[in-house]
Amino acid sequence: MSPPEPSVPLILPANADSVARAGRLLRAGQLVGLPTETVYGLAGDATSDRAVAAIFAAKDRPAFNPLIVHVAEAAEARRLVEFDSRAEALAARFWPGPLTLVLPRRAACGVSLLCSAGLDTLAVRLPAHRVAQAVIRAAERPLAAPSANPSGWVSPTTAQHVAAGLGTNVALVIDGGPCGVGVESTVLDLTGPSPVLLRPGGAPEEEIEAAIGKLARPPAEAGRVKSPGMLASHYAPHLPLRIGAREVEPDEALLAFGSDVPKGARMTLNLSPSGDVMEAAQRLFDYLRRLDASGARGIAAMPVPERGLGRAINDRLRRAAAPR
Repeated sequence: MSPPEPSVPLILPANADSVARAGRLLRAGQLVGLPTETVYGLAGDATSDRAVAAIFAAKDRPAFNPLIVHVAEAAEARRLVEFDSRAEALAARFWPGPLTLVLPRRAACGVSLLCSAGLDTLAVRLPAHRVAQAVIRAAERPLAAPSANPSGWVSPTTAQHVAAGLGTNVALVIDGGPCGVGVESTVLDLTGPSPVLLRPGGAPEEEIEAAIGKLARPPAEAGRVKSPGMLASHYAPHLPLRIGAREVEPDEALLAFGSDVPKGARMTLNLSPSGDVMEAAQRLFDYLRRLDASGARGIAAMPVPERGLGRAINDRLRRAAAPR
């Protein structure tokens, strides 16, 4: 007798029928995998404690790690959080897009306190993906939507990644094709006098600073986690990851970048032979997954320039390589 097929969620192509179905499931408290321009999100009703708790359970996510709330219109975000002039300027410049703003939550916003992990702030963004926006509208409520993968694992950039990682913990996955940006959103804390960059991401730091001035960094001491992606070990493959590699061992898999690639790896995938950091960001998580399944002893990652989306790539690689 052959072994049973592994449990997988229903995957449907993105169209009006699948969007309407997703909306019904979300209103009923179910979880849906949906595409965004950054990575695939595990969406649930942000106003439902039960649905938000189901997200934490499906991802096996630490309860102190907040969730980003996704909206389909900037006006909806203003009903959830208190905008200041900096938030207005950034929303006008970057929304829809890969920028998350952490702002004081309004007392009557209706979003589950579990999304804020006990903080009086809320992380919000307006995704630049027509399918994500359509699903939010179909659900008729804001959606909590962290990356659709088990907590700490490599983030998903295809519908198949979601199905492989979460199985039937998600009721439906809408297949919108590969993600265009390929790394999570930039997260900016605007709750203090100086804007603080909590997580590099799809919105380049240089462009944000051009809009509102110099960004600060979080203090070195740990404190409470105010944003997704701030845990020291995060985005990690199963194999150990060695960063800044200039050479490679025969039993290692190589995550390469650029044209000068060392030979001899068990398997090599090049994020961008031409040295394009945008192309590299789009491929990052998919290539990490493929190298993780290569049978190698570990993964060696070549340096990526610390500019533009390269900052976000390096942030993910450092966290993936952290002790765990």
